Amino acid sequence: MTSKLTPDGRALVDLTLEIYRLSGALVAEGDRLSAHLGLSGARWKVLGALEMAERPQTVSQIARRMGLTRQSVQRLVHDLCAEGYLELIENPDHRTARLARLTTKGAEAFRMLDEVEAEWANGLADGLDRLALSRAAQVLGELKVRIDTAEGIADHE
Repeated sequence: MTSKLTPDGRALVDLTLEIYRLSGALVAEGDRLSAHLGLSGARWKVLGALEMAERPQTVSQIARRMGLTRQSVQRLVHDLCAEGYLELIENPDHRTARLARLTTKGAEAFRMLDEVEAEWANGLADGLDRLALSRAAQVLGELKVRIDTAEGIADHE
C-alpha cells in the first residue's frame, strides 16, 4: 500500500508518534513524582487545574482544562474528596453541578508537588535550547487549535 502522505503530513505523523511516546513517559514520571504523597499523576492534574484556575471549578470545567473526560475527572474528584484533598461546595450558578476546591491538605500537597516539579523540570531542561522548547510549545498549541477547530471537517472525505 502506497502512503498518500505529503512530506509535511509525514513530518506531522512522525511528530505525533513522538508525542505519544513522550506522553506515556510523562504519565509515568507524574506517577513517580507524586507517589510519595500517595497520589498519581492524574490526581496531580486535577489539583493543578484547580490551582491554576484560582477558584473552585465544576468537574466539566476541570475536564476541559486538562483534556480529560468528565467521567474520569468525576472519579478522581470523588477519590480526592474522600482522601481530604478536595471538597465539594454548592454552585450558585447550577443546582446540581457542585464546585470542587482545594482543601488545606490539597493546597499543601500541590505546593509540595510544585517544588518537586521545579527540581525535575530544571534538571531535565538543563542544556536544552530554551528557544527551541518555546517554539515546540507554540507549535503544539497551534496544532491543538487546528484540531479543535477542524473537528468533523475532514470526516474521511
